[in-house]
Amino acid sequence: MKTIVMTLALLFITNTILAQNKNVKDETKTTVTTVKTSDGEKKFVKKENTREVQNIELKDQEVKNINMDVKPSEVMVQKTTTITNPDGSTRTVDLDRSSYYMLDGKKYQVSLDNKGYRILSEDKKNEAFLRKTTTNSFIYRSKQKTAIGYFDTEGNLILETYDPKSDTITYEKYTVSQ
Repeated sequence: MKTIVMTLALLFITNTILAQNKNVKDETKTTVTTVKTSDGEKKFVKKENTREVQNIELKDQEVKNINMDVKPSEVMVQKTTTITNPDGSTRTVDLDRSSYYMLDGKKYQVSLDNKGYRILSEDKKNEAFLRKTTTNSFIYRSKQKTAIGYFDTEGNLILETYDPKSDTITYEKYTVSQ
């Protein structure tokens, strides 16, 4: 009997110590895109998960207070995007860079595809593709050139192209449009 009481007391104390001290909010947005091709319909499933975590902190912690106010604290937001291709393969993108960008007065749309990103011109024609490398950069491929691309701290797309004739590197900056 004594061991049962001690076990219950230990479980109660452990449960009190491990009580939740965080507010967690998970939100998932699912987008299904159906593309009709000559091979039939293909479905792409994009799931965007946003997780907000906030530590719970109390203002005035005194023993005599029963109800205590919560002190405002920082909310940490983590976003991940999971894409499922028609063949069943799945990939996870930590930060979705899909947006509209400007270069030389022309507007381009960068959007996720099944292997990376695709860049479309204003008239929705495929201009180029971006494929992720292991060094947190992208290979940019269009009909005219191949380059290395990356996103700077402001979210702009920077392309670095090597010119073998002049032995120089040229830079192009696609600025993100708001």
